[in-house]
Amino acid sequence: MEAPEGEGRTFMQVISEKYSPENFPCRRGPGLGVVVPSGPQGSPMKDRLNLPSVLVLNACGISQAGDEGEIAAFCAHVVELDLSHNKLQDWHEVSKIVRNIPNLDFLNLSSNSLSESVLETEWAEAFSRVRRFVLNNTQVSWDIVNTFTHEMPELEELFLCLNEYNTVMASATPCPSLRLLHITDNSLHDWNEVRKFGSMFPSLHTLIMANNNLGAILDSGENLSRLFPNLRSINLHNAGLNRWEDIEKLTFLPRLEEVRLQGIPLLQNYTNTERRNLMIAQLPSVTSLNGSVVTEGEREDAERFFIRYHLDHSEEELPHRYHCLVTKYGKLAPLAEIDLRPRCYARVEVHCDERVEQVSIRLDQTVAELKKQLKAVVRLSASNMRLYYIDKDMCSAFGPEEMKYGTRALHSYSIRDGDGILVVPKTK
Repeated sequence: MEAPEGEGRTFMQVISEKYSPENFPCRRGPGLGVVVPSGPQGSPMKDRLNLPSVLVLNACGISQAGDEGEIAAFCAHVVELDLSHNKLQDWHEVSKIVRNIPNLDFLNLSSNSLSESVLETEWAEAFSRVRRFVLNNTQVSWDIVNTFTHEMPELEELFLCLNEYNTVMASATPCPSLRLLHITDNSLHDWNEVRKFGSMFPSLHTLIMANNNLGAILDSGENLSRLFPNLRSINLHNAGLNRWEDIEKLTFLPRLEEVRLQGIPLLQNYTNTERRNLMIAQLPSVTSLNGSVVTEGEREDAERFFIRYHLDHSEEELPHRYHCLVTKYGKLAPLAEIDLRPRCYARVEVHCDERVEQVSIRLDQTVAELKKQLKAVVRLSASNMRLYYIDKDMCSAFGPEEMKYGTRALHSYSIRDGDGILVVPKTK
């Protein structure tokens, strides 16, 4: 629903249009259509709207709340509200909407121009029941973020992507309820900024900060375990990490289970197989890497690979993890290199009458094609020759094997250097 030219519309105007009987005439699936609760006497919209519990009102030109009594009357059952890409610029107007939706669990305000608006504490209190809050591309200040986290005791998920943050202003009051922080596509290069999340959100379970070009993890392992004691999942896609020491530090996060680490400079010069094996071996507690489950068998293969990969390194170059794995598996010998590719050529002895010629033949050709190759050697036409394969090791026991079928490929005979081909003219 596109907004008309000129001034924006109210929240209630958009609802009355989108969910009128003409546009939304029936209940759509279990739990979506609901009976509208009793509202103010004489309400012109009473019993007319059939609102779902999940309201998607993105890009509707909303700039104001509208009648608060109407919002309270028609939205008491709403649990999710998407107001992204609207014209909201005033936190007071947003708070009028939110405080009249008592069961609101999820709120998306992405891409509204709210960076210049002042947020009063009493307005922020209206958001106290919201558990999942999306503020992507709003450029809201950390002052506003910290006011919300202080006034939202049930907040569990916070989305702050595309807000051009290069620093973090830590709050004096932690937010112990927050489990997930999604802060991708910002400019948080310095670990000293990222580490502030540990004190701000002590129960943080998931940290998603892809596309921030983080340079290095500067804390010691002991500090990391203290800062992020509950972190189970971290996403550092396209970070600027270029040292294995940074990866090794992740092992000090005591509850870490899932890591996403693609597009970092450290891994650019490795093959896909090397990347995954080296990462799995370096992160012993991780059960999911880049979205793929790490099985027990894969972990053992990766750890053995890690040992062999470092066999040629000097003692000074060996990482700490190498010594741990040698204690577990012992010093492993290099794997034998076996080339399983089929041979392309063989040099054979061609016997015809009393003559013997050394000839190099292609093994991907057929018996019929070999006959054409041998015409100049034995001075017989292809149609006038019979071929026999002489296995130099087995001929004494089994004798020559006639090569009867013109379409059969030579490599199927397992021809090797030194074997022979006997050419006999056909009898009339």
